[in-house]
Amino acid sequence: VETRHLSICVLLFTCLYIVSYLILTHFKKTAEFITDDVEDATVNKIALWLCTFTLSVAVCAVLLLPISILSNEVLLAFPHSYYMQWLNGSLIHGLWNLVFLFSNLSLVFLMPFAYFFTESEGFAGSKKGVMARVYEAVVLLLLLALLVLGIVWVASALLHDNVARKSLYDLWEYYLPYVYSGISLFGVLLLLLCTPFGLSRMFSVTGSLLVKPRLLEDVEDTLSCTTFEEDTLSRKLNSDTSCWVKLNTEAMKKEYQTVRNKRIALEMRRKASPWQRNLGYPLAMLALLALTVMCVLMVCFNVLELLLDETAMPRGMEDPHLGMVSFSMFGSLGAAVQVVLILYLMVSSVVGFYSSPLFTGLLPRAQDTNLTQIIANCVSLLILSSALPVFSRTLGITRFDLLGDFGRYNWLGNFYIVFLYNMLFAGLTSASLIKTVTWAVQRELIRAFGLHRLPLTVSRSTVPFRLLLASGLSKIQ
Repeated sequence: VETRHLSICVLLFTCLYIVSYLILTHFKKTAEFITDDVEDATVNKIALWLCTFTLSVAVCAVLLLPISILSNEVLLAFPHSYYMQWLNGSLIHGLWNLVFLFSNLSLVFLMPFAYFFTESEGFAGSKKGVMARVYEAVVLLLLLALLVLGIVWVASALLHDNVARKSLYDLWEYYLPYVYSGISLFGVLLLLLCTPFGLSRMFSVTGSLLVKPRLLEDVEDTLSCTTFEEDTLSRKLNSDTSCWVKLNTEAMKKEYQTVRNKRIALEMRRKASPWQRNLGYPLAMLALLALTVMCVLMVCFNVLELLLDETAMPRGMEDPHLGMVSFSMFGSLGAAVQVVLILYLMVSSVVGFYSSPLFTGLLPRAQDTNLTQIIANCVSLLILSSALPVFSRTLGITRFDLLGDFGRYNWLGNFYIVFLYNMLFAGLTSASLIKTVTWAVQRELIRAFGLHRLPLTVSRSTVPFRLLLASGLSKIQ
């Protein structure tokens, strides 16, 4: 049985590794891997393999709860099926333990080593080569580990003197849980800040990918402006006697390519069918609004349960009894909604992370992301994804209790932390949603009625409603 479970886990991880490698090769800067210096190319390839491993672990961490919830529903639907004998609680529990082990291994050792490995040049006086870089990276990693362990030991000594004294003799049992709890708490707090902002940003991001109705978007006007801009840049690049030749040609070529891609996308949007234009955009906006409101309502319901029932507190579970009872009161439909909401929250957190002013610089660009940025992105995504199971269970999105070491964090049993976390998430999400919807409606109405062309000296808030209505009717006609 253990061999079968190990084979399934290896097969799943291999598929995720291949997908992660394809994603990273799409964003990596090719010039860093095709150089005359064989040593630098080898070091960059090894670092890229470590980043691929970390990203595959992050994707697997995102899929932990969806796989567990869907496995329980499958076993409920087919309790005595011969083809479902491989799917049991032991397999799911082992998968959770492997993800916890590899996520901490990647955060504590692999990613710091990858960064030090790419930045190292070998000790002074030593023979140059890949092994010299390995030795320097290992020494720096050990020094960093000692620094982090010392800081955490001092923090544990200030909080719990007995635990700090024991941790000198039993590092694994009393000391490392503080490190794990600190990393998980940081990830959960990061999700608390990024997810509400991402939920509000999802409307604008999705709207930029879809074709809006003609009342809300003038594609012809935008396309003509983009075509004019493309022609202007093309003339500047092709002119031999113009003074524009003295400018940065590479920057102008990148700008020209960006404008050209924008023009091609606008032409495709102009060719969209009426069904796609008038039905796709409203349905997408309604679906996002429904998912966001559902998340807020489930968190509010969880707050009431926290006040009335102690079982609503997140806790660990050693033996998952799959196939006994559904984790949703609405059965398989409720379980499917839970899976959709968990994935939606993860996507929203990633959107909010890259949209925040602090992390906008980390946003990867196709074929133009250096290796240091790739390492930073993999670490950020791993922190967010490894905290997703704790985040979802703390907010009450699912009733599936945390398995393995995910349920042993010290702060999970604190009622005040969990209650305050739920209240902050509900408040921040509601405020962001209300602000986004009201401002989006006002902005789209102003654009649809052509009032954005008014001079700045005219206050748009003072425009009478009759003028708005008349402008809108004339535009529709």
